[in-house]
Amino acid sequence: MNDPTWLSVLPPVLAIVLAIWSKQVVLSLFAGIWMGYTVLSAFNPLSGIARALDGTINVFTDPGDARVLIFTLLIGPLIATIERSGGVRGFVHYLETRHWVHNGFRAQILAWVTGLVIFVESSITMLVAGSVSRPLFDRFKVSREKLAYLIDATSAPVCVMIPLNAWGAFIISLVASTGIDNPLQTFIAAVPMNLYAITAILLAGLVIWKNVNIGPMKKAEERTRGGEVLWPGSVPIVDVSAESQVDDSDHIPSAWLMVLPILSMVLMMPVSLYITGDGNIIEGSGSVSVLWSVILGISVAWVMTLSKGDCSVAELMQIFMKGAGDLLPIAIILLLALALGDVAKTLGTGAYVANLVSGNISPLLLPPLVFILSAFIAFSVGSSWGTFAIMIPIAIPIALTLGIPAPLMLAAAISGAIFGDHASPISDTTVLASMASATDHIEHVRTQLPYALLAAGIAAVGFFVLGLFM
Repeated sequence: MNDPTWLSVLPPVLAIVLAIWSKQVVLSLFAGIWMGYTVLSAFNPLSGIARALDGTINVFTDPGDARVLIFTLLIGPLIATIERSGGVRGFVHYLETRHWVHNGFRAQILAWVTGLVIFVESSITMLVAGSVSRPLFDRFKVSREKLAYLIDATSAPVCVMIPLNAWGAFIISLVASTGIDNPLQTFIAAVPMNLYAITAILLAGLVIWKNVNIGPMKKAEERTRGGEVLWPGSVPIVDVSAESQVDDSDHIPSAWLMVLPILSMVLMMPVSLYITGDGNIIEGSGSVSVLWSVILGISVAWVMTLSKGDCSVAELMQIFMKGAGDLLPIAIILLLALALGDVAKTLGTGAYVANLVSGNISPLLLPPLVFILSAFIAFSVGSSWGTFAIMIPIAIPIALTLGIPAPLMLAAAISGAIFGDHASPISDTTVLASMASATDHIEHVRTQLPYALLAAGIAAVGFFVLGLFM
């Protein structure tokens, strides 16, 4: 459309409203795609459905998008292979046998550091940190609610700032869908401005260092010091996946079964960027590099697992397919998000919204407003990924049209989504933090919320300040 009108905002608005109302991100994204193509089809709903299906399929015609979709599916097999090899168990055992953890303070440091160093996927970060730290927290009378908060504050906030995991690939692909020339560089430039993620991580460290216990967390700590692990009548959500792998055998798998595949993937990333950029890392292809990196990680995991002699190629293929299936929902969200971005670009949604706000809202207020809107959507939907899919294709075009730095608007959208997801009781990461810590889910939400709100307040002010100087 050469002259965008108010009709161009119908697709993302429909997706937002339906997602908040139904909590079904996939259906809401497709509804937005359908609405976009219905508008392009002169409001013929049947033609809109046909064109929406074609538009979704056409995502695969872009090599970069196809590579990121494949990468997203391959992350699952990598995680599943590491778990099958015993790498997670070996890493947990290695951390548990370090004798420097002899008090509650150091147990909290262990949980915090574990959340920082395992950045491949937020779920495995929480499960490892919870499995390692929970017995130590109980032993040294630190509340499980504190453990849940620490691993929740260092999982998604860390993962969202790494370009070589599924989080980074997802966001980079969404940025690329807006037509920006340098999506990887834009993502990297946004990392130091991802104020909520950075603040959440640092605040968690400060909470440990100064033993800052606010509101419900203070009561939980007092209860635990009194010998009560849980509140009377509370119902813990217990994840037993890591414990179920433990047997009476004296053989403990090597921690290298987890460390080496991940390390190989990390080191392959700059090498791939160097190769694809003809000697210039900054000019390298992000989609190619993350794909090469995860393939190397899987290959290393396969070789190490096969060398143990307790797993066949056929079994590894079954694990591969199951792991890919586990990540299929994320791949579908990414596919639909890219399709929604394509139709929004055709309709000129970003340009229309930018022109609309340019005369009514000061550009200084746009970064904090994007942060707040992303937070509201993520809190209501319980999905940071779904929020990324809705907000990034809107925020980047606004930035490009109004001359606001694209990394700043990207950081605002990401930060808001992470905060909303962090604070939402229906978020899968919040539920998983409760499971990994074996604590009551509502108690986790109650005790964590004051810290999340404090970090969000600091981030909102920070985005306003950044808008003044950029």
